[in-house]
Amino acid sequence: MKKKSYFNEHIDVSCGYCKHGSEFDGAVVCKLGRFLSADCTCKYFDYDPLKRQPAAMPPLKSFDPNDFKL
Repeated sequence: MKKKSYFNEHIDVSCGYCKHGSEFDGAVVCKLGRFLSADCTCKYFDYDPLKRQPAAMPPLKSFDPNDFKL
């Protein structure tokens, strides 16, 4: 039986949000001791949603009091 994934199966591979990656002095280091190429492709990539940084919220629209008058 195939393991069910709760996330999109087409996630871009990045060591920054891999289960095996950890941050050290601003760089991502692999806990498995893998030497990664520049494009960061690894067959041991395992997505960790808690490491992913959400996109910034868009600025709120400014309203004036005339917008709320009937």
